[in-house]
Amino acid sequence: MTYLTAAELPLESAGERFRALVEQGGIARLPGAHNGMAALQAKAAGFKGLYLSGAAMTASMGIPDLGIITVDEVAVFIRQITRAAGLPLLVDGDTGYGEALNVMHMVRTFEDAGAGAVHLEDQLLPKKCGHLNDKKLADARDMAAKVAAAARARRHLYIVARTDAAASEGLDGAVARARLYMEAGADAIFPEALTTAEMFREFAARMPGVPLLANMTEFGRTPFFTASEFEEMGYRMVIWPVSSLRVANKAQEKLYAALARDGSTKAMLGEMQTRAELYETIGLGQYEALDASIVATVLPE
Repeated sequence: MTYLTAAELPLESAGERFRALVEQGGIARLPGAHNGMAALQAKAAGFKGLYLSGAAMTASMGIPDLGIITVDEVAVFIRQITRAAGLPLLVDGDTGYGEALNVMHMVRTFEDAGAGAVHLEDQLLPKKCGHLNDKKLADARDMAAKVAAAARARRHLYIVARTDAAASEGLDGAVARARLYMEAGADAIFPEALTTAEMFREFAARMPGVPLLANMTEFGRTPFFTASEFEEMGYRMVIWPVSSLRVANKAQEKLYAALARDGSTKAMLGEMQTRAELYETIGLGQYEALDASIVATVLPE
């Protein structure tokens, strides 16, 4: 049924469902979903959780991932994705949109919008994609204070602390920061932009018992690994943050080129989602049946 029907909604909070997904064993596979349609298609493919990337979100808005957007703009995406698919969603919280009180406001806003988890990173603004050069790191104690603030603000939201320290402080620095963030109240750690299988394995070995998240972004510093390979290396979650947007953008680029060239979309019909497929994906028939059932119940015979 649709998100409009209360009886179809889960009784557990999104945070509780996200935690259960991580703790059920194996590795939680969290593909990026940059809008509600992507979320529906990921769910149809069998995924049980999703990820909302700041890079994919801002790129879909036509702007770079530099910490420009606001908490309320992100909340619009969160509501769209969670209403569409109903799956527990991990959200990119960037640097927390400010200091401790701003982080608490972000947590409350994201949780109220339907997020199941958020990750905070230890960069300074203007922040950058984790796989770019010249990232500026926050003081580890300042980041720990943000993590503590997030933990104090949440009801059930699962908190992942991301560290970008491996590139500038080495694995020792990244591990030291990760331990401090766990002490501050994080539920899991996200070591960003590790570059070899050996680094992934060593980081996991030095953080025993801590749930770890791996980022399998394309065109970055991390070599290609499968979800099973990350699991074998000691990781409990893996994200593919921008993949859905990259594929969608490439398809749109091809469409507009064909339309400009031919003055028609006929050459692209074979690559389009049909009207029937679209309506099936968004559940048009279910919404219409729900509407008809209510009218039939209320109107006199």
